[in-house]
Amino acid sequence: MDLRKLKTLIDLVSESNVSELEITEAEGKVRIVKGGGAVVQQFVAAPMAQPVGAVVAQPVAAAAAPAAPAPAAVVGHVVKSPMVGTFYRASSPGAKAFVEVGSQVKEGETICIIEAMKILNEIEADKSGTVTQILGENGQAVEYGQPLFVIE
Repeated sequence: MDLRKLKTLIDLVSESNVSELEITEAEGKVRIVKGGGAVVQQFVAAPMAQPVGAVVAQPVAAAAAPAAPAPAAVVGHVVKSPMVGTFYRASSPGAKAFVEVGSQVKEGETICIIEAMKILNEIEADKSGTVTQILGENGQAVEYGQPLFVIE
């Protein structure tokens, strides 16, 4: 399983009311359990084809969620991602970005797109003002609650 996908799953469990999540895929099985403020992850690799009667050792690794660095103090209103997906600043490749640093935006105006499950979701400004920072990278994965823009 992809490390980025594992991190996203861990973050989702730690930020939600879900106490346990188990996912089984072709590559293996992942079980994430939240308890006592820490998130514990277990990964069991799928066994390779073995001859009959062979003993198979399945590695299990347990680790606490990595501590996120403290965010720098941000002045202004932070627009956060409402979902997990891919962040795009423009409606199509080569098109003009919805907003730039210094752009005046009105509440309800589209400021970016997040693609999730092949659906393009327009993200609107939830406050009027001037865009002072763009924190998301075009074409990069974003997580739920990740800061995308700062509006003053």
